[in-house]
Amino acid sequence: MSDSEIFLPPWEGPAILLVDLDAFFASVEQLDHPGWRGKPVIVGGDADAHGVVSTCSYEARAFGVRSAMAASLARELCPEAIWTRGSFHRYREVSAAIMAILRDETPHVQQVSIDEAFMDVTPTAVNTEHPVAIARRIQERVAALGVTCSVGVGATKSVAKIASDRDKPRGLTVVWPGTEAAFLGDLPVRTVSGVGPAAERVLVAHGIRTLGDMGRADGSLLRRVFGKNGEMMRDRALGRDASPVEVDDTVKSVSNEVTFARDLTDRADIEAALSTIAAKVGRRLRRKGLAGRTVALKVRFSDRTTRSAQRQLPFPTDDDIAFAPVVHALVDDVWFPGAAVRLLGVAVSHFEAEEGPVQESLFDATDFGEEAAATAAAEREPLIEDAAKRQRLLAATDALRDRFGDDTVRFGFELRNAGNTTGSSSKNVEDYK
Repeated sequence: MSDSEIFLPPWEGPAILLVDLDAFFASVEQLDHPGWRGKPVIVGGDADAHGVVSTCSYEARAFGVRSAMAASLARELCPEAIWTRGSFHRYREVSAAIMAILRDETPHVQQVSIDEAFMDVTPTAVNTEHPVAIARRIQERVAALGVTCSVGVGATKSVAKIASDRDKPRGLTVVWPGTEAAFLGDLPVRTVSGVGPAAERVLVAHGIRTLGDMGRADGSLLRRVFGKNGEMMRDRALGRDASPVEVDDTVKSVSNEVTFARDLTDRADIEAALSTIAAKVGRRLRRKGLAGRTVALKVRFSDRTTRSAQRQLPFPTDDDIAFAPVVHALVDDVWFPGAAVRLLGVAVSHFEAEEGPVQESLFDATDFGEEAAATAAAEREPLIEDAAKRQRLLAATDALRDRFGDDTVRFGFELRNAGNTTGSSSKNVEDYK
């Protein structure tokens, strides 16, 4: 036992860590560009083409820049910032090295994004090391790679997650067993995962502003706000949820979305863009050996309102030539002629055999439940009706792109909107594999 462990109170019961890499993309850029260290760095899309900030260094955050902020606003707030589109291959590489460190500490690791992972380090009769000592060592090992992380330590995943956000960068926040109520009680309801803007408005309207209030709230109100998850959300607010670290977490959906530099108003342009996006989703499905039964469409308009729709397919597929016409048909559910489209997304979910590493989708197809869920009746026919011919074509194009790059083979529809994207990217695990 080290000297530091001697002064740690004993840990009784479950111990969960949430390891969160600090300003990860920007930190990797500063690591790889020594001249950028100590300066404001922004990773994101074009400020003149509806781009958004993927992430930024803490030096940029001091000017008020934040992730998901419009790049144009970020440029106004921090005109001296160093901008980069990012090197996603490099981010994947560093992330993989860090996840290997975590799995070296324990096999019980659940990666939830490219820069976040839960770990179960509950002391046992065999592994008696203190959870806080493990957290400290992880911070040291990650720092040796040239980036930093913040760690939350708690008895549950939700407590560990909230704790990891409390002291950044390179923070270590420990919520000792039995102190959850005191730690959580005065925090705003939005602090806990599962409380979105709409739920927050309803809760605040009923005088429920803190997690302590939420823990004491009437069950009927929580059921009205969260449905069948009402009691689960109460448990989260009280720090007593018991969701496990899921080592074999499965892929829930495969997706891709694109923001356009110039709004799309023509139906032909929208369908061409959706075919391009569907092709990327199809390729990812085939790469993972997945076939899905549900296809979903997401549309964000120039006024930033978002609509979505989904449809069940007659059988699971990874064939984007087959499901792209279904996506085209869904346009009628969410778009009217002349409406200016800023962003389009396609997702496929409900897999027959779900396997593979954690994927937090750019948008999860389960978010589309409030829209049409009816099965397709008579959709448009695929461009190539013969399924065997489609599979041969897709296999050939996949092989060429894998060997020579994504732009080696391009279909006609991919040329229609060439150059009309912002270059903004999301921290989606799938996007960096």
